[in-house]
Amino acid sequence: MKLWVGLGNPGAKYAGNRHNIGFMAVDRIAEDHGFGPWRAKFQGQISEGRIGAARIVLLKPGTFMNLSGQSVGEAMRFHKIDPADVTVFHDELDLAPGRCRVKTGGGHAGHNGLRSLHSHIGEGYHRVRLGIGHPGHKDRVSGYVLADFAKADQGWLDDLLRGISDGAPALAADDSARFLNAVALRTAPPRPSSGQQGKPAAPDKPAPDAADATTPEPEARSPLERLVDRFRR
Repeated sequence: MKLWVGLGNPGAKYAGNRHNIGFMAVDRIAEDHGFGPWRAKFQGQISEGRIGAARIVLLKPGTFMNLSGQSVGEAMRFHKIDPADVTVFHDELDLAPGRCRVKTGGGHAGHNGLRSLHSHIGEGYHRVRLGIGHPGHKDRVSGYVLADFAKADQGWLDDLLRGISDGAPALAADDSARFLNAVALRTAPPRPSSGQQGKPAAPDKPAPDAADATTPEPEARSPLERLVDRFRR
């Protein structure tokens, strides 16, 4: 069994916040992969299902961001899950909007949700870091993460969430490289090479109309007729 945790703050007031992108990620996975309905448990909301051979519990802590570890720790103890089977989806200021990275262990970098997790379960869990960009100055961080995504963000945000859902089977199989590739196919799809997919190949020789427009017609008049024309000018 695996525990996948989306970090965020509970309630409609925070639903569209940048800080809640973790909630958005697990919501998308639950919807796309046929998970059961969300229900209250472990001081939060859980939804259960399978992806491939893996049984997965999705968890959205209801304790607010800075107490997320309480909810996660309770779920882990109940299901006897080790940190190695926990994956946390969270917002990441140090990644450009729409970028995604996977990491295991390490520091919390000042993220309040990760700080709480560290204090309750240690640092040996996996993380899916979801880039939201940085406001430019540390004094603006709180207001930035607690503000809703702008309308201009909706395109890349939807691509990112779709990519996460596409890659969920790979993540469940512990194949982080294949997971990141699935995300990249949504967020940065390869461009078609020249002359393919909608762009016609250049012709080997000019089309007849083009040749007619650029090649002078042969002179059909006699030398005497051309001399007469010269005196008429």
